[in-house]
Amino acid sequence: MKSAKLPPPETAVPVPPTLEQERKVLLELGDDITRVREKNDLLTLFRKRIKGLFYFTHTIVTLIDRKDETYVPFLLDNDGSPIRTHARYNEMVQARFSLNEPFIQAVLQAEEPISFLLEEIMDKPKSPAFLRVNYEKGVREILMTRLMKEGKPMGFIHIYSDKPGSFSNEFRNVIKGVAPQLSSAVSNIIKNEELLKKEKEKSFLLEFSSDIATVRTKEELARAVRAALGKLNPPGGFVIRRINDDNTTMSPYVYDLTKTHDPKVVRALESARYPINDGLQNRILDSAIPLLFNVDREIQRGITSAYLQYWKGMGFKEIVGIRLRNGETNHGILFLDIEEINIPLLQGICAQISIALANIMANEQISQKQEEQAFLLDFSNDVTQARTKLELQTAIFRVLDKILHTKLAMLRVIDEDGVHMLPFMFDRTLFENAKVDFDKMSAHRITIDETYTAQVLASKDGLVFNVEEELKSGNAYAQLWKTTGLKNMYSLPLRVGDKNIGTIWLLANRLSPLIVKGICAQISIAIANILANEKLLAYKKQLEVENDYLKEQIKTIYNFSEIIGGGEQMQKVYRLMSLVADSNTTVLVLGETGTGKELIARAIHNASPRKDKLMVKVNCAALPANLIESELFGHERGAFTGALDRRIGKFELGNNSTVFLDEIGELPLEAQAKLLRVIQERELERLGGKQTIKIDVRLIAATNRNLEEEVKAGRFRADLYFRLNVFPIHLPPLRDRSDDIEPLTHFFVEKYSRNTGRKIRKVAPKVIQQLRSYTWPGNVRELEYLIERSILLATDGTLDDVYIPQHADAEKKEQAFLLNRSLEEVERSYIIETLKRCAGKVSGAGSAAEILKIPGNTLHSKMKKLGITKADYFSN
Repeated sequence: MKSAKLPPPETAVPVPPTLEQERKVLLELGDDITRVREKNDLLTLFRKRIKGLFYFTHTIVTLIDRKDETYVPFLLDNDGSPIRTHARYNEMVQARFSLNEPFIQAVLQAEEPISFLLEEIMDKPKSPAFLRVNYEKGVREILMTRLMKEGKPMGFIHIYSDKPGSFSNEFRNVIKGVAPQLSSAVSNIIKNEELLKKEKEKSFLLEFSSDIATVRTKEELARAVRAALGKLNPPGGFVIRRINDDNTTMSPYVYDLTKTHDPKVVRALESARYPINDGLQNRILDSAIPLLFNVDREIQRGITSAYLQYWKGMGFKEIVGIRLRNGETNHGILFLDIEEINIPLLQGICAQISIALANIMANEQISQKQEEQAFLLDFSNDVTQARTKLELQTAIFRVLDKILHTKLAMLRVIDEDGVHMLPFMFDRTLFENAKVDFDKMSAHRITIDETYTAQVLASKDGLVFNVEEELKSGNAYAQLWKTTGLKNMYSLPLRVGDKNIGTIWLLANRLSPLIVKGICAQISIAIANILANEKLLAYKKQLEVENDYLKEQIKTIYNFSEIIGGGEQMQKVYRLMSLVADSNTTVLVLGETGTGKELIARAIHNASPRKDKLMVKVNCAALPANLIESELFGHERGAFTGALDRRIGKFELGNNSTVFLDEIGELPLEAQAKLLRVIQERELERLGGKQTIKIDVRLIAATNRNLEEEVKAGRFRADLYFRLNVFPIHLPPLRDRSDDIEPLTHFFVEKYSRNTGRKIRKVAPKVIQQLRSYTWPGNVRELEYLIERSILLATDGTLDDVYIPQHADAEKKEQAFLLNRSLEEVERSYIIETLKRCAGKVSGAGSAAEILKIPGNTLHSKMKKLGITKADYFSN
């Protein structure tokens, strides 16, 4: 802003400016005015610039308000105004002066600045009071001109002087010249104030949004709204009403009525339920903008709601009502005792309150559901512990009485014939006033086709029968229900899966659908378990007898005495078995196919403290790859396609006993990892289950593979191998046990003589010699099958010949043997021997195809061409 020369003392009369001075002042004033943004800056600048040229006492700017055709003070000369000490100054500052009076109309009609002597106009009819107030403080003349905006008057500039004749033509020309710049400056100030006001509103809403974002309870909402609306200063406070669950009434939810402290009024407000469609609340809910209404006028219109009378008694006259709406859902209404409505601000506040109210309602629903779920969980715990009908009845009666405050009218179950309904459980005390009728009705045997039972069984979530309505319809049971004094009979089907197992009947005035449904689900499962348990008890003795027989049979078949052989190699095995039998140590039995690894495992189990429980055997080689986890660890119903029921896995079945994992080397790597966890943690989870099951299992594993080589090849986990190889027992092949061949031969001769009915009393010495000279690639199992075959071929009571395979010839005959065979026969024999070495595995890691260095498909083709079947390479 350019500097202006200081004005002369107030008593001096300025020298009239030259035309050049006037133009310079106007130019400088215009430049400075364009930079003005604050109210006081404009008048200060105006006074300093003009008073250097002309004399006047003070000046103000007024603005026109077209809403009520008035003009009001806008810019005040606080430093130069002589009327600041006048008793009516504050009144003048707050006043609204009418445009419909002669004085101001003359100003509006004048194209140029117009002046008046105060003594000539101040006492005329309708003249504004500020003229006399200024006169009383020494002001004698006023110069006024219009401030225009877009061709219409927007206000006036008032210039006062205590010396008549101060407003020369030059003065008037300057004011006329500067008026457009003043109009623009005033417009800019108004816009700036509007922007500042909006910024304040935004800051207010942002602050309110931050406060209300953390609101989760009714009390927190009250504090946040009270703090926010306190800044708007509603003289009578506020009330937030919330739509009730019935969606037909509203009740006070949060309020602050500063004009009343009457406890009776407060209690009445807290407990009231006002119909939504009362002629006022529904209008507010349907209005997109705040609705201002007069309390007396609404009462005169015929609105009979009690809250209007409360408000009238509190002295409320004008009330603003704003709907609280989130999305398309109305949640309630905010009522404010306030005279001036700032619609955008109120709408912003209400939008935040609506969100908070919706969150609180959602929170309350979640809390209620959590309480109900916690209750159902407690009830589930009680029910799951029930093993008998009496225990279940105690749990049901307790929960109905303490939580739902009702009693069990009747619980019926469907009979085994699938038609009749039998009374299973009821609370006789519910019908104390109609004991005879109840005994008669409860003893009546109904069917699933009975009218009310059929309706309930066909329903999804049960039915509610109103007692009074059922009385009118002629329901034979309704008279009995009425004796309890309760309003409704709740009846639900009891189902397990999709199967109906019975019905439950509960008398109450009102019940939570979620709780009732949850209770019925738990009761259904408990009843099904109890019924199943009762059936199981009927088979218990029979199963115990069969179990004892099975154990005796197993002991007969598998015992220590059946392990034949007393040679040095077997003595080492016996010593290791005796050392490990009494412990829980994991045992790894190693040996070629047919050496009797399972026999050793059973002998260790039968010599252990776990011998009274059955040893569980798992043949890892026979497990389908996609079912290994289910077989070992079990699965829950629905865990995968086809899992129709829960299955107990081998480890869980073998709890407190021994699990024998035969052919452990055939287990896939993925299954090895899960097996390792079970062995280490001594706990498992069924497939598809979440419950951790603790187990106490003694583990014995067996394999004919070299696990160290398998680990090196990456086909077997090193950590699992170390965990299994705690106590290895190596079974020697039969070819290293020549001393045991004769006792084994006699044992098998006796066994199969008895089984086949052949009476073999003697074994020829040459037979023993033949057997000792054979290399026994199939070990003891091969010897057993060879003896069985030889006995069947024997013609008398002496076993004088055995049918040893051709490959048993000495090495010196091998070349001649090969020369007498075709290439196809040699190839066939070689493939069969390779398949035997690989335990029948055709392709993949550790397979015959890998050893033969040919693709798996090629090997399959050769096997088909050469007629090789599983019977050729599997010895059992």
